[in-house]
Parts: sequence; structure tokens; C-alpha cells
Amino acid sequence: MKKYTVKVAVVLIAAGMMCSSCIGSFGLFNKYEKWQCSMTGNKYVNGIVGLILQPIVAPICALVDVVVLNTIEFWTGKSPVTAQTIQQIKGQDGRLYAVKTTKKGYEIKSPTGEVTLLIFNEQEQSWTMSQNGQTREIFRVNPDGTIRATLQDGRQINVTADQAGLDQVRQAVDDRCFALR
Repeated sequence: MKKYTVKVAVVLIAAGMMCSSCIGSFGLFNKYEKWQCSMTGNKYVNGIVGLILQPIVAPICALVDVVVLNTIEFWTGKSPVTAQTIQQIKGQDGRLYAVKTTKKGYEIKSPTGEVTLLIFNEQEQSWTMSQNGQTREIFRVNPDGTIRATLQDGRQINVTADQAGLDQVRQAVDDRCFALR
């Protein structure tokens, strides 16, 4: 009877730890799942190969996520798997842009090959944009929680960090564009 009690207690403690609120993003498992769904152009082939790989690969990915990667993400606040991911994003012009996640921000590559860097400065709580050898601050989070936005003409405005603040920045940009017409 004692053997079963100890085993049940260990299983319940382990389950409690795994189901606590400090779980991570399961980046490795999600990458595997995304790859499995898109490994070929045929969903039936993906399903058949998935049935073969799922019992072997999925538990390994989930275990590595739970034990190692989610623990690192919990203590550092950053997922070691999601850094350096590249996504294709469709721009307002209808063209695809390659957006690469880096440790400090994002690298955006246009279809023409032009590279734009968006860099977060943690000390200053600011985002800067670097393009064609020129770097300028886009916005900064002020100590009181408001945002100091830097417009393209160099003017800076302080706005609240909500929809009203976003509307103020939009209005300031639209006014400037309207004046240029």
C-alpha cells in the first residue's frame, strides 16, 4: 500500500508542476507541429507521415519543451526557440517581406533586398529604426507610462499608451502628409 501512495504522490506533484501557470510557449513542439502540417503540398501525405512520426518525435519535443526550453523561457523571459525565426509578411503594397526575429528586435528584408532593422533598447525603453545607414528613434516609453513618438519630420509628441494615443499619432502623420500634398 505504501508503494502505491508514494507513486501516486510523485505523479500528482509532477502533474501539478507541469500544469502550473508558469508554462512557456512550447516553441519547439509548435515548430514541429507547423512543419508536420506543411512538409509536403499534400495534406494526405502529411497525415500519413505524421502518423508515423508523431509517436516518436512529438513526445521528445514536448519533453524537451517542458523540462528545458520552457524553464529557460520562464527564468529569462525569452524563448530560445523563437529567436531567429523568419516569417513572410504581406505588406500594404501586396508584396512579401521577410521578417526575421532577432535577440534585439526585428530585421525586415523587402522584396528588393533593402534591409530595415527595428531595434529595442531595454535600458532606454525605446525602439529605433536603422535603414540605409541612418538610425533614428521611432518611439520611447516614458517613466510615467506615456509614449514619446518621433514623427518622420523630427517632431516628437507625447501620447497615452492606448487607442486615443494611437489616434493622435495617426492624426499628426495624416496632417503632415496632407500639408505635403
